[in-house]
This record gives sequence, C-alpha cells and structure tokens, in this order.
Amino acid sequence: MKLFRFGAFEQEQPGVILSDGRKVNVAAFGEDFNEAFFATDGLARLADWLTIHADTCPEVSEDVRLGSAIARPSKIVCIGLNYAKHAAESGMDVPKEPVIFFKSTSALCGPNDNVIIPRNSVKTDWEVELAFVIGKKASYVDEANAMDYVAGYILHNDYSEREFQLERSGQWVKGKSNDTFAPLGPFMATKDEIADPHTLRLWLKVNEEMLQDSNTDDMVFKIPTLVSYLSQFMTLLPGDVISTGTPFGVGLGFKPPRYLKAGDVVELGIEGLGTQRQVAEAYQ
Repeated sequence: MKLFRFGAFEQEQPGVILSDGRKVNVAAFGEDFNEAFFATDGLARLADWLTIHADTCPEVSEDVRLGSAIARPSKIVCIGLNYAKHAAESGMDVPKEPVIFFKSTSALCGPNDNVIIPRNSVKTDWEVELAFVIGKKASYVDEANAMDYVAGYILHNDYSEREFQLERSGQWVKGKSNDTFAPLGPFMATKDEIADPHTLRLWLKVNEEMLQDSNTDDMVFKIPTLVSYLSQFMTLLPGDVISTGTPFGVGLGFKPPRYLKAGDVVELGIEGLGTQRQVAEAYQ
C-alpha cells in the first residue's frame, strides 16, 4: 500500500495509491496519517476498509498538489555521515556510532513544493535520503526485532544550509530546519512494497546534471541498527520519521563547493519510492 496526502498546505487530505495504480481520496476513512493512525494499527484497518470502499472512493487528479506524505510527526530524527563515501567527501571519519541530529517538523513540505533559500543564506545544499516511518512505540528495542517497528519507507530531501550548520556554534539543527527543508514523499510505501531497503538506487540532479547517484548498500549503519540505537536514547513514537543519511555528491563536497541559487531545479528519486522536483526560490 502507498499512502500520500494532497491538497493545500496544512489542509491536506489522505489518499492511497491502489495496486492498480489509481490514486484515491480516503478522507471518508476519517483519519489522517499521523501518530494516532499508526499507533492504532491504522495500516491494517485502512487496508480492511479499502476492501469494501475502494471502488467508491473519489479519484485524485494527477494535477493536485501533494503534501508531506506523513502528517507532522512528533520528531524528525536524522543520521549524519551514514554513507562511507559521503563521510570521505566531507573530510570526516566514518563514525563509530550513529551521528544523530534533529530537523524541525516545521520544515516539512510537499515533494514538489519550491525550496526557499533562507534569508542570508549562501550555502543551501541538497541531500537525497531514504527515510523510514516508525509504526509503533519503540523503546529499548533489540536489533533482532527492530524491523517490526518500521511502518514503511519514504523519499526525503534533507536540505541543509552549511554555514548555519557548520560555522555557527556547531549546532546542526540550525542548518537543517528552515521552512521547506524537509520535502517528504510523494508517498510512503509500506514495508511489503520494498523487498530490501538496503539495495535501493538513489539519485539527485541539479539543473539536469546528475550529482548524486548511489545505492543504499553504502550505508554504514543499517535500519535495524538505527532503530535499536535510537531507542536506547529516546522513545520513538508512531509516525516519527527517521532519515538515514545521504550518499556522496552534495554541494559541500565539490571543490570548490557548489550551492543552490534562485531558479535552480532539483530532481531526485529512490527506486520504488517515486521522485521529487523542487525549484529554488529566494526568501522574500
């Protein structure tokens, strides 16, 4: 099952892409894709509901705006330097333990919304990432059971302002949390849709130039390790988004570095998880 959300910003309605490819509005189900939905076995309940109601659900136009595929979660947890080649291009060692930072949930936006270059920014960068969504409350989880806590997978562009992130007191969250810095979607694919999340091609282009082209098999810490590790330090709640890091090819890694300017077009995708497209726009 593939879940998506559509409509005006912060007024999105829930939708499902059916097995035959039809996109349908499931607002009549009565729930958004949020913490309460995932905490109450919403995926199974929605699947059961669709066996009766799918044919009467209104179809969703291909022209409609897509929002973040997940309603605003309690937190977005990101993993830094989780691809060996990206750590090398950043001039940093491969970490011995996962590097953790947070991204403000107010950064969430739709997969094709414009990315707003923040006021005073000169180093806005791109990062294609595989994210996953927590399906049930996780605390002190064993790695062997960690995948039981994953609801599904989703494409994320972890936009970063490198000066804010790296040159101003070392607080990464400041460079990660501007509005529009977390486009999420176009849909969340449930676990059964993705045979192996650790063998997926992921790529990103800027103005048609391929800059990131790699595979999730280059991850240093795999998803079961991340779920278990994070759950030792915080409770992961249903609907929480965990973003697993980016491969090599970010703007910071070029010599000289390359950053976004107004009018640039960013396109990205992950095998089985669709594509995104953002146009860079200066803050007004």
